[in-house]
Amino acid sequence: MPLPVLATKLFAPPRRARLVARPRLMELLDATLAAGQRLTLVSAPAGFGKTTLLGDWRAALVERPAPPVVGWVSLDDGDNDLSRLLAHLLAALGVGGALLDAVPAASAGAVLPALVNELTRLDGEPRVVVLDDYHVIESAAVHEAVTFLLDHLPGHVHLLVATRADPPLPLARLRSRGQLVEVRAADLRFRPPEAEEFLTRVMGLDLSAADAAALDGRTEGWAAGLQLAALSLRGVDDPAEVAAFIDAFTGSHRFVLDYLADEVLARQPRHVRDFLLRTAVLDRLTGPLCDAVTGRADGGRALDELDRASLFVVPLDGQRSWYRYHHLFADVLRARLPTEHPGEVPELHRRAGDWFAAHGLVADAVRHALAAGDVTRAAARMEQAVPELRRTRQDRLLQEWMRALPDQIVRRSPVLSIVSGWSALISGDLDGLASRLDDAEAALAAGEHDPELRAAWVDTEDLRTAPAMIAVYRASLAQARNDVAGTVRHARAALDRAGPADHFVRGAGAGFLGLAAWAAGDVEEALPMFTEAVRSLHAAGNLVDELDSTLVLADMWVAAGQPGRARRLYEQALRTATARGEPYPRATADLHVGLAELDRERDDLAAAEEHLRTARALAEHQSITENRHRWFVAMAQLRAAAGDYADTAELLDRAQELYRPGFYPDVRPIAAVRARLALAAGDLAAAGEWADEAGVTVDDDPAYLREYELLTLVRVMLSRPRASISPVLALLERLRPAAAGRPGSRREIHVLQALAHHAAGDTARALGPLSSALTAPPEPDSHVRLFLDEGAPMRALLRDAAADLDEPARTRAGVLLGRSAAPKPADVPAQPLADRLSARELEVLRLLDSDLTGPEIARRLYVTVNTLRTHTKRIFTKLGVTTRAAAVRRAREYGLL
Repeated sequence: MPLPVLATKLFAPPRRARLVARPRLMELLDATLAAGQRLTLVSAPAGFGKTTLLGDWRAALVERPAPPVVGWVSLDDGDNDLSRLLAHLLAALGVGGALLDAVPAASAGAVLPALVNELTRLDGEPRVVVLDDYHVIESAAVHEAVTFLLDHLPGHVHLLVATRADPPLPLARLRSRGQLVEVRAADLRFRPPEAEEFLTRVMGLDLSAADAAALDGRTEGWAAGLQLAALSLRGVDDPAEVAAFIDAFTGSHRFVLDYLADEVLARQPRHVRDFLLRTAVLDRLTGPLCDAVTGRADGGRALDELDRASLFVVPLDGQRSWYRYHHLFADVLRARLPTEHPGEVPELHRRAGDWFAAHGLVADAVRHALAAGDVTRAAARMEQAVPELRRTRQDRLLQEWMRALPDQIVRRSPVLSIVSGWSALISGDLDGLASRLDDAEAALAAGEHDPELRAAWVDTEDLRTAPAMIAVYRASLAQARNDVAGTVRHARAALDRAGPADHFVRGAGAGFLGLAAWAAGDVEEALPMFTEAVRSLHAAGNLVDELDSTLVLADMWVAAGQPGRARRLYEQALRTATARGEPYPRATADLHVGLAELDRERDDLAAAEEHLRTARALAEHQSITENRHRWFVAMAQLRAAAGDYADTAELLDRAQELYRPGFYPDVRPIAAVRARLALAAGDLAAAGEWADEAGVTVDDDPAYLREYELLTLVRVMLSRPRASISPVLALLERLRPAAAGRPGSRREIHVLQALAHHAAGDTARALGPLSSALTAPPEPDSHVRLFLDEGAPMRALLRDAAADLDEPARTRAGVLLGRSAAPKPADVPAQPLADRLSARELEVLRLLDSDLTGPEIARRLYVTVNTLRTHTKRIFTKLGVTTRAAAVRRAREYGLL
C-alpha cells in the first residue's frame, strides 16, 4: 500500500490580509529561481517571520504569468521517517503516481534516482519545493537524502529550507560554488519603517514614529517580539503609558517570557539549557570566558553550535569568536537563572570578573564584582582602571562606579576619594568636592601609620601622584570660587609635588596656572602657559583632554584678537582626531561648536549652523562635561543672529542647567549672554532686570572676570531713552587700560565708545574709536557680528560717520552697511511675506505642511511643544490666519511652499 499523504502538510500558509510589504526580502528570495541555484536557506530563531515571509513569496510567485510549480511541505517530528518524508516530497513536487506507490517497498537508494530522473524529464518547467521547519529533522538518513537531491537535482528544480538552525547539509560547498541563497536573522529583522508599519497598520496601534522606532530597538527587529509588545499595548491610549511600557519592555515581560520559555528553552537538551542559563550573566561571550564561568571545557564548541542552531546568538566579530545573546532572550535567561540555579548568580559573576581581570579588561571585571556584591574587590579593580578611564574621559562610567560603592569603602581609598570628588565637581557639587579631597588627605595620613590599610590599596600611578592630584583639584575648587590667588597657589603646589614624568599632573598644574592668568586678564602670560599644558597632556597620552583643551586655547587667541589662529587650532585638532578614525566623538563635537562660534562672528551663519548640526550628530549634546553648555549658547546666539529669538531663552536655560563651574574661568556668564540677546530682540525690560539682579554697576572693578558683564551693562544703559552718557564713557575709559594685551576686548570697547559718543550727538568724537574698531590689527575682517549685533544704532553711526572716515575704515564701514539688515518701513503689510517670516518660521511652516503632529514637529526641531506653539502663533499672525490648514493654503498662495 502507498503511504498516506496528509494534505494539510502540503498547504502553504494563506496570505495574510494585512502584511508588511518587504520588497528587499522578496528580491532576495527571487534569486532562488536563478540558474544554478540549488538551495535557498532561510535560517533564523523562532518568531522572525520565516514562514510568513515564504508564504507571502509563494503567493506572489503563483500570481505571476507562467508561474513555477511551488510545492510546500510543513515538516514535523514524524518526517524523521525517510519514507514518510519522501511520500510528501513527491506529492509536493507533483510527481506522485507509480513513483509514490513504490516508496514503501523501495529503498531511498532506488526512489531518489527515480525522482531525479522524473524531474529531469520535466525540463523547462521550473519547480520550487519549500521544506518548512526543517530544524525538527534529526535523522541522518533524511539529511543524506536531501544532500543527494542537492547534488543531483536538475537546474530547473530548486529546494528552499526554512529552519531555526543550520542543517547538516553541504552549505559550505554550495556557498563556494555560488549555488546557495541565504536569508538570515539579520535580513529578517524589521527595520524602523517596517516596524512602524507593522505596529500601526497591521497591529492597529496609534504609535508615533519615535515610539515605533524605540520598540523596534528594544526587540532588535524581532517580529514575534514586536507582535507580543503590540498585543500588550492594545487598549493603552495614554501616550505617557505607552512610553513607560516601551521603556520597561524586556524579556521579563509576561508574553515574551512565556513565548521564549515555551518555544526555545523548553526544547533544548539539558546540557544546552544549563549552558545558556549560566552564561546569561555575560554581556558578551567567547569560548574561554564561558569555560571559566561554567566550569566546563566546551565553551567554544557550544557557542558554535548555538550559532549554527540560530539560537538567539549574535556574532560580534567576523571570526565568530565573540557573541552576545539577543537582548530579550538574555532577559529571559537571566529571569530564570535564579529559579533553576538558586544561589549561583554571585559565584558566576565572580568567575566572570576574575577572567576579565586576568585578561586586562578591568572595566568588565569591576562590573561583575559589583554584580557579585563584592564591593571590596570592585573597589580594588576600580583603582586599577581609573587611569585609563580618566585618560579616555569615560566620565559617566566613573560616576556610576562611585554611586555604586558604599561611602566607607570610598573614604578608605585616597584614589577613589579623589575620583569621587571629581565626580562631585562635574555634578556641580563644590562642597562635595572639598569634602572628598579632605577624605583623600585623611586616608593618605592614615595609611602612613596603618600598613594593613595601605596594603589594601592598588599600587598605581594614581596612588603615587595622589598628593599632587589633590592640589590640582584644590586649584579647580579655588577657580570655581573665583579665587585667582588660591588657584595659583594650589597649581604651583601640584607642580612641586609632581615628578618630571608625571605628564598629566604637570599638564593639569600648568593648565590651571594658565587659566588663572586668563582669569586675571593676562592673556599674554596665559597663552604660553596653557600651550605648555596641552603639550603635557599630549605627552601623557590624554588625547581627549588634549583635544578638549583646544577650546580653551582658542578662546584665549580670540581674546588676543586672533580668531584666525583659533580657527587653525580647531582645524588641526580635527585632523588629529580624524587621523585616528575619530574615536572621540564627544571631543570632536566640541571642536565643531568652537568653529561654529568663529563662523557666526564672521557672519557665515550657514557654516555655523552646519558645524552645530555636525556636533549634535556626533555626540547628541553629550560633549565633554565642562563644555556641554556651549552648544546651547552657540545655537542661541546663532538663532539671534538670524533674527529668530523665539527659543533663545529656552536654549540658554538648558545651557545654564549644564554649566559646571570649576573647570574654566567664567568669562562669558550665561545670564549676561541672555541680557544681550534680550536687547537684540527689543526686550529692554528683561535686559534691565538682569542688570538689577546681577548687581552690576558702573563703579565695579574692571577685572577681566567682570568685563563681559560690564560691557553688557554699557549696552543696557545705552538702550535706555534719554540715557546719561557720561557714566557710560567713564566706565569704558576705566575698562580700556585694563584690557591692555587683549585686542579682542579693546576692539569691543572701541565699538561701544563710538556708539556712546554718537548717542550723545558727538559724531566727531566717535570717529577715532570707530576707526580703531574697524581697522585695528590683527584680523579686522574676522569681526563682523561685533558690529551687526549692535543693530540700528550701529547702522546709523556707520552712515553718519562713513564720509569722514579714512581708508580703509571707510571701505570697511561700507561693507558692514551692505551686510546689515536694516528694518523695512513701518508699512509692514506691504512687506513680502517671505521677508516677514524668519528662517526658523519658514522651517516650521514647511513642517506644518506635512503629516507630522505637533509633538513630532517639536522633536524634529529640537524644541518644546510650547516653543513650537509660539512659532506657530507668530506665523498665523503674519499670515492673517487662525488654523494650520489655512496657514498652509495662504503660504502656497504666496509661493512660500
